This record gives sequence, structure tokens and C-alpha cells, in this order.
Amino acid sequence: MEWQSPIAPGLSWYQVTLKDRPTYPMLDGSVSADVAIVGGGYTGLQAAYQLAANGVDVVLVDAARFGDGASGRNGGQLGTGQHWWPEEMETKLGQARSHAFFKLAEDAKSHLLDFARAHKIDVDFRPGQLTVAHKRGMEDSYRHHIDALADRYDYPHLSFMSRQETAERLGSERFFCGIRDIGTGHIHPLKLLVGTAKAAAKAGARLFEQTKALNIDRADGRIAVETERGTISAERVLIACNGYIEEHLDPRTAAKIMPIRSFIGATVPVPKSKNVLPGGESVDDSRFVVRYFRKTPTGELLFGGREAYTANDPKDITRHLYRQIAEIYPSLAKIEITHAWGGSVGITLPRHPLVEEIMPGVTSIGGFSGHGLMLSNYCGKLYAEEILGRSQDLDLYRDLDVPAFPGGGPLRKPLLFLALTWFALRDRF
Repeated sequence: MEWQSPIAPGLSWYQVTLKDRPTYPMLDGSVSADVAIVGGGYTGLQAAYQLAANGVDVVLVDAARFGDGASGRNGGQLGTGQHWWPEEMETKLGQARSHAFFKLAEDAKSHLLDFARAHKIDVDFRPGQLTVAHKRGMEDSYRHHIDALADRYDYPHLSFMSRQETAERLGSERFFCGIRDIGTGHIHPLKLLVGTAKAAAKAGARLFEQTKALNIDRADGRIAVETERGTISAERVLIACNGYIEEHLDPRTAAKIMPIRSFIGATVPVPKSKNVLPGGESVDDSRFVVRYFRKTPTGELLFGGREAYTANDPKDITRHLYRQIAEIYPSLAKIEITHAWGGSVGITLPRHPLVEEIMPGVTSIGGFSGHGLMLSNYCGKLYAEEILGRSQDLDLYRDLDVPAFPGGGPLRKPLLFLALTWFALRDRF
């Protein structure tokens, strides 16, 4: 029987097409370590690998199985840069800091692909991404963005797509113009997650699944992570729960990271005669409530996004996805969706990742706001390098002001419903 995540709905296409997904034991009794990590996604597992490979004693626990959260269920698109375009970052943070953040994101992209190659993780990388405009009037901003990255950021991989070229590359006439990025691409995210866990375990990290952390506090000069199955005593602790952070574990982080439910459907292989994404690129559109889609190497269309948001998971994930697919590809209105699933994306109010010391020796990292595939991996590496005394690049994020959402943790879900319903309506007009 296929494993059903207890923290996210639906069986993902990634899970059912992955032949080898090892299980890891539950923690059984109390243990001691140099570093304890809570969260077995990209950030936690990458940090565990980097630390263990350098002789640090690491224990990592996750409440579910590795890959049950966003790291194993996301859209698989790498993207370029941070949430905000560099020219927008310049107005918010100044040109020097904007350049530093763009370089960090490019380093994150390179690190992900280099790590996969070094550890022989076949992540099904395919090049190319298309960003497309769902409304008129975006041509000038798209052209300005292309020029800014080429002229000021030494990134010559973007090109403008007219309405005709956009239609040809998508196989759809729904969009008005677009940007083609040949300096990035898309992958099978669960393959990367599983491969990272294997690398961490091989390096000597002690990994435990289905072991929920209940509390973090200081005791006898060390930090105690209390779980359902024992206590971990450590010198340092990394909280890497992202959109799955719970108030009982860390109310301060929970007040600053909003979990947004996103949903994806996988269709049967699209007939070549339909001419959908003939170049194999991934796509994201200009909506606030973004739609994102791509084809797998075997031809299935993976389509993500929803417009009807509630605090709970929908009973039927596919209903909205069918409608959205048909809006873009009318010829696929009756295509079969074989798998549908969801998960939580962690966002912050300013859409910058959160890196914060919540108490001495305890660091919380999350809130990647839709760019977690690259940035969460790299932040795990940077956390390890900081402990090893090799880098202080994580300070770029630590120095940012990431305030709590209005109302803090208790009002996150009601505000989520109101805000995203408003933005979904705005996207239509």
C-alpha cells in the first residue's frame, strides 16, 4: 500500500514514480548530539549532510516521513533569483545588497545541481523556464527586467517573448507575452530529497522519521529537544519546519511564517499532437495566486495552483485544477488527472526568508515564499558552514526585518482565507 502523508493530502506523482524511498527509524529513547535538527526537508537534511560530512555529531527528527512536506511535493521549478526581481530589491534594499542576494541565489542554483551530480542523484533535470503574463500591459516591465539582469547582474540568459512566441512555446494562446530563461530549469523534487537523506545518513547523521518534536528549552547548559519518544540534548539546534512550523514548538517563528496550501495535479501523458510545451520548459504565470506547470520527461502534465482558498484541505483537489487546465489548454479539458496532491508553502510578510535566533544556540530557518527548492537547500548548507566557521553568508538573511503577521500565530488561518480570496479575485480583473 502506498504511504499517505499525515501532514498533506493526496498521493503525489513524485511518490508513485519513485522506485526507492527508504524508511528511517523512529527515535527510541534519549540521545545526545552536537547539533539537533527538527525538520527533514531540504534545509534540515542538507545541513545534516554538511555537518556530518565534517565530523559533527548530528541527530535529525521529523514528525512525518522525509518528503511528506513541501520539499517532496513542490512544483519542481528552480527559478532565478529571490522572490522579488533584482530591480525591485534595489528599491527596497539598495543595489549592493540586491547584488549580494542575486549572487546567493545563483550560488544556490549551482550548488543544487552540483550536489546532485556529486552524489549521483538523477533528479530528471530539464532546462528552461517561461514566465508569462496573464494580463495586458506587462511588456515594459518584462523588457526592463531582462535588460536589468543582463546589464547590471551579468545574467544574459533571459529573452523577451512576443505574444506569438509565447503561444508557440506554450502551445496556448492564453497569455500576452513572456520571458524565457535558459539559465534555469526544473527537476523531480522528491528524488533530490531522498538522495539528500541518503547522503546525510551515509555521512553519519542519525536520522529519525515519525518522531514529533514537542518542545525546545535549555537544560543544564545545553538545549533539550523533547519529542514523543525521548529527549535530544545538544549544543545547538536548527528548526527547519518552514510552512509546517507549529506554535507549541516555536510560537515566534509560527507568527512570522504563513502556511499557504498549494495543489498540483498530474495528468496522463499528453499526446504529442497537442503541441503542449514542445520545448520542455516549466512555466509560471504573473498571478499573485500563481499557476505553475510543466511536463515530465515521460509526458505527463504537472499543473499547480488553485483559486478557492480555505483553511482546510479540499475534498476534491482536482475540480479546480481541471478548470484551470482547460482555461489554458482547451483541448485538454477532458484529459484524465491520475494523481492530485497538496502541501504547505511557507511565506513571510515581506517575502524574504526568515533566519532568526529564537534563543541562544537555536536557529530557525524558513519562509522561502515559493523559492524553497533552491534557497532552502542552500540555507541548510550555509547554516552548516556558519557552525564550521567557514562562512557568514547566512547573515544576509538574518539582517533582514521579517515582522510577524498581524495577529501573530493564532490569526494566521483566518487572515490567510481573507487575503488570498482577495488576491484571487484581483487576479481575474
